[in-house]
Amino acid sequence: MTDVLWVLVGIIIGSIGGVLGISLISSGRFEDKDKEIQDLRTQRQLLKEEIHRLNKPRRKPTPRKKRNYRPRNKGKRI
Repeated sequence: MTDVLWVLVGIIIGSIGGVLGISLISSGRFEDKDKEIQDLRTQRQLLKEEIHRLNKPRRKPTPRKKRNYRPRNKGKRI
């Protein structure tokens, strides 16, 4: 009877330790995944802004100013 009791106590302590160990290991992974999700959301937002910026219709360029040409003096003829 005492052997069965020790086995049950061992199973209970082992299961508590196992759950505790798994939760400690998975908490680090959860933080990594959360950071990855935030980075991907930021990247997605930046790419959306870039797409909107590139799809904006561009204005026409301003026309050049008209050049005023003066005739050259090629020497005076008499």
